[in-house]
Amino acid sequence: MQAILLFADLTLALLTLIVAPIAAVTATRRWLIALAALAVGRLALAGGLMLGGGFLLVDSRLTVQVPLALLPAAWAAGKPTRTAAHVSAAAGALSVWWLLTPFPPSDAAAILGGSALALALVGVVSVAAGRSEARAARLPWKTAAFLLVPVVTLLIAGQANAAGGGHQHGGRGERSVDQLTGPKDRAPDVRTTLTAARQGDRLTFNGTSPGPEIRAKVGQLVEVTLVNRDVDEGVTVHWHGVDVPNAEDGVPGVTQDAVRPGEKHVYRFVPDRTGTFWYHTHRDGLHNVEKGLFGAFVVEEPFDGVERTVFTHIWPGERTTLTGPERQAVPSGRDVRLRLINSSQEPQPVVIGGTRFRVAAIDGNPVQGATPLAPGTELTLAAGGRFDVTFTMPSGAVTAAVDGASVTFSPDGKAGPVSTSGGGQFDPLTYGSGSAPATGDYQRTFDLRLDDGFGFSEGRLSYVSSLINGRLYPAVPSLEVAEGDRVRIRIASRSTIQHPFHLHGHRVRVISRNGDAATGSPWWTDTLNVDTGEVYEIEFVADNPGIWMDHCHNFQHGANGMILHLAYQGVSTPFSADHSPE
Repeated sequence: MQAILLFADLTLALLTLIVAPIAAVTATRRWLIALAALAVGRLALAGGLMLGGGFLLVDSRLTVQVPLALLPAAWAAGKPTRTAAHVSAAAGALSVWWLLTPFPPSDAAAILGGSALALALVGVVSVAAGRSEARAARLPWKTAAFLLVPVVTLLIAGQANAAGGGHQHGGRGERSVDQLTGPKDRAPDVRTTLTAARQGDRLTFNGTSPGPEIRAKVGQLVEVTLVNRDVDEGVTVHWHGVDVPNAEDGVPGVTQDAVRPGEKHVYRFVPDRTGTFWYHTHRDGLHNVEKGLFGAFVVEEPFDGVERTVFTHIWPGERTTLTGPERQAVPSGRDVRLRLINSSQEPQPVVIGGTRFRVAAIDGNPVQGATPLAPGTELTLAAGGRFDVTFTMPSGAVTAAVDGASVTFSPDGKAGPVSTSGGGQFDPLTYGSGSAPATGDYQRTFDLRLDDGFGFSEGRLSYVSSLINGRLYPAVPSLEVAEGDRVRIRIASRSTIQHPFHLHGHRVRVISRNGDAATGSPWWTDTLNVDTGEVYEIEFVADNPGIWMDHCHNFQHGANGMILHLAYQGVSTPFSADHSPE
């Protein structure tokens, strides 16, 4: 419902851009009333959005956009003079401008003041033109000149967004990121080497895409040596979902330098919980994860059954695929754990057919009280997210399918896909059971607004679905915390595109969605898919010091600038990013 209201608001805003010039030229009551009606409609939609998602979803609409359009339009409709028409038309266009060019909440007063000055200038010019050139004042070019005022205002605001704030990874601190390492004084329990290399159109780790599956147990010291054979852009390894020490996180320009051809880098860490995780490069992730620089990392839990790991991935120029043979043999009666990992940059609707099943874990976090789900139930797997699905192998076939691709398990390994229709939609907010930890007593609270709009991305003014509080990286301020803080974050998406938000180095617990409290098993996650019109409230404990990326795991959005950092007080970094860490 919230998504429908947001799209309706965008539609009324675009209609405003059509009606405003007509109202300015004709200055008739009919067109001015139409302009006012559009503003009233946007006000009603904002009210509906606030009822469903809270003020965070509509704050800029109610504080700036709607008043800017409604008040001049109501004045002009009541007193349809040419000057009133010019001012109301410019106000309508300016209100849409601030929808398409989101701004930080702290700038709302300045935006209103600047907009009022712009409209006053429109009024002065209109009066002056009307007195000196009554006939010329009626020409369309004169109205167009008045409407240039909000355009100039927009360009000034865009320049401020590009320069505003500047992003700092950290200043002088008591601890440096490169000191926050894994154990150095013991022999590793798991040791492996990952060699990144080009192989035709793909990139590989150890000659394969995905790379080799790495397995360890809780408490074991894992040592991975990354070698870059010939990947010109450089390579790192990020351990997605594993709360490694900050120096082992694999973010170029923040926790290390990218590993250049002929160089190597050693990662050492001790996993503290079981689960399904994965690793991937964080240098030029937009292109190089897609080309194959990723693999599975599994921290084993006791399981007497058959395990399978399946990535849903989109290779360059291809449709969604599921890794592994399309037909696989699993003996009837055996327990099966299917580890599903989404390594593509879009959410994927995975459907299981042929048997009832349970979601045993989300992003490596066990689900308490998991209950059987009907065959055909759809699991929306966030980009970067993981689901562990368990079932007992029946005498017939079981199929996991996504976007036309499928993997089918059967006792003889020869059966084709079975139907995956007939189920509902899996909702982790209400799935499972168990008592949730108490909330409250937060030392830090942050609000994140996700928007589409104009901003300076990669050195040019673009329309992107990647703004955080009206800013793009590197102008997005860091979220500053102290070690031990309990932190609450509210994330509201006014964007037309889904955003899978991923916080490095921490798992978070979902408290509510659109005001509805989580009622199932405590929902722990590290990659939260935030859809259009959704408002999530999450919490975590700041118990892993460092400077951590918090970003959209749609790598295109990250490359556009949907990145910020969680920075601990007293921590600095010696590394310098001359490019986006995506």
